[in-house]
Amino acid sequence: MSLVKRYNFTTNPKNDILSGTVVAIALVPEAIAFSIIAGVNPQIGLYTAFILGLITALIGGKSGMISGATGAVAIVLVDLVLKHGIEYMFWAAVLAGIFQISIGLMKLGKFIRMVPQPAIYGFVNGLAIVIAMSQIPLIKDESWITFLLIALTMIIIYLLPKVTNSIPASLGAIISVTAIVLIFNLDTKSIGDLADISGSFPTFSIPSAHLNLETLKIILPYSVIIALVGLIESLLTLSVLDEMSGERGSGNRECVAQGVGNVTCGFFGAMPGCAMIGQSMINFTSGGKGRLSAFIAAILLILFVVSLSEYISKIPIAALVGIMFVVAIATFSWSSLGHFQRMPKEDIFVMVSVTIITIFFDLAIAVLAGVIISALVFAWKHAKIYTKTDIENNGTKVYELDGPLFFGSAASFIEQFDPKKDPLKVVIDFKNARVMDQSGVEAIDRLTKKYKEAGKTLVLRHLSSECKALLKEAGPYCTYEEDDPNYRVAIDY
Repeated sequence: MSLVKRYNFTTNPKNDILSGTVVAIALVPEAIAFSIIAGVNPQIGLYTAFILGLITALIGGKSGMISGATGAVAIVLVDLVLKHGIEYMFWAAVLAGIFQISIGLMKLGKFIRMVPQPAIYGFVNGLAIVIAMSQIPLIKDESWITFLLIALTMIIIYLLPKVTNSIPASLGAIISVTAIVLIFNLDTKSIGDLADISGSFPTFSIPSAHLNLETLKIILPYSVIIALVGLIESLLTLSVLDEMSGERGSGNRECVAQGVGNVTCGFFGAMPGCAMIGQSMINFTSGGKGRLSAFIAAILLILFVVSLSEYISKIPIAALVGIMFVVAIATFSWSSLGHFQRMPKEDIFVMVSVTIITIFFDLAIAVLAGVIISALVFAWKHAKIYTKTDIENNGTKVYELDGPLFFGSAASFIEQFDPKKDPLKVVIDFKNARVMDQSGVEAIDRLTKKYKEAGKTLVLRHLSSECKALLKEAGPYCTYEEDDPNYRVAIDY
């Protein structure tokens, strides 16, 4: 019943089923490729796409989002598998899943909203380029026939919707190009040339490596990285799909679903994974908006492995590469380039930096770098607090502050005042200012001490009650107005 309740039947079930079929086929070479990157058997990557895809389809935070084995997680696994073996990878998947479930239950998924828009633009653009570049090894050293088939696939995808919407353009392209290859017996690489995908259903088994303190020491750092990288990619994918669909998903539920999926993968002989933006985009652009599409993709994938591998192995790689090239073009945020003329230079720097780091380094590093750069830019732009002065009839000098008082602006705050030259009575009005952190509190105390040493009378107006409680030197000089602000100060205990 839970699946029925979560599945929105106002979407088109036919489109969900057909788009899920396209995604299932497109998942095969991706799963194989990422398994090879991680140094494990291709069947393990296919099991991941089935298990993680099925679980997130049922309980994930976004309808139609596709999960499976990904390059970002596979890269983390290379060193672990090489040094300690595949059984430790299974335990790392379990522990990473537990971390992800904990993050979701503590409702920390909302922190993805802290990623600024320029960083999201950079992530999307960088990932689009990575998707396109990841297809190059599949067609390297291939004949002109392969490139012609890739071009034909892309043409069909663009033109078929103008003729009919009865089937997704991607599925029509796969059927058409496969038929051409088989009818004319063209010499081009197929899925079967990558690896043997035939196998059986995954079975439950506890990893053979003994779970003890030594094992935990080995897998802990890998598990933390897997959990964070997986959630960053999953939540950013969710954010991108939210923007495209206009419907908001649940980040916390997605964290829990990813965690449950990875724990299950560990106990069923699969590698950990996360959301796949490329396949999610294929699903979305093919009309797969409901949970049924992701569910069908997972079910069909395991059927390919168990009973249909002979037929799926005949699909030409060129058709799938063509689809991924179209996905890369659709994923790239072309509108972000149009923002260059009116976008602040700092935001352009953030966007370009995240794009470059995503391409050449790692997604998680790129996103963290984007957040840090944006925070530093924000601090730099707001690292000055402004004052307006007025002399009252009784000779009292009033400083009216404007702006945030925090670690970045504390120095400029002190510089606004001259305790030696100011009159005997001084009023500092914080009505249009806000004390943000402990550095701001200490700056007020230091300034108060200077006026005290100069023998001047000081009055501090419009500070919040919490800020007053934190002040040591300045406490006695605070007034208590009816319109005092009410806010908390971020401090480290």
